[in-house]
Amino acid sequence: MRIKTMLIIIITILLTVVIMQNSEPVFFNVLFATYHISKLAMLLFAAIAGFIIGVLVGRPGRPKYIPGQVEDADAKKDHPNTLSDEDRDYIS
Repeated sequence: MRIKTMLIIIITILLTVVIMQNSEPVFFNVLFATYHISKLAMLLFAAIAGFIIGVLVGRPGRPKYIPGQVEDADAKKDHPNTLSDEDRDYIS
């Protein structure tokens, strides 16, 4: 098993134990309202939100557009022979 897989399993087990030990009700004040919710549900919500944020942040994004560089790269694709005359003379 890979180390990453083992760490995910260990973190999941520890998270499950912590969540199950904290099942008593607590009060949350949000602006002017007071909510009565179990600590279990709040910890579970925080764990799921953290996982989703981690997945969104950790995935690779599209390359950023830098003016001038993209146009130069596209121009080189249109002209596969990008050697200068001096380079062609050296190779010949």
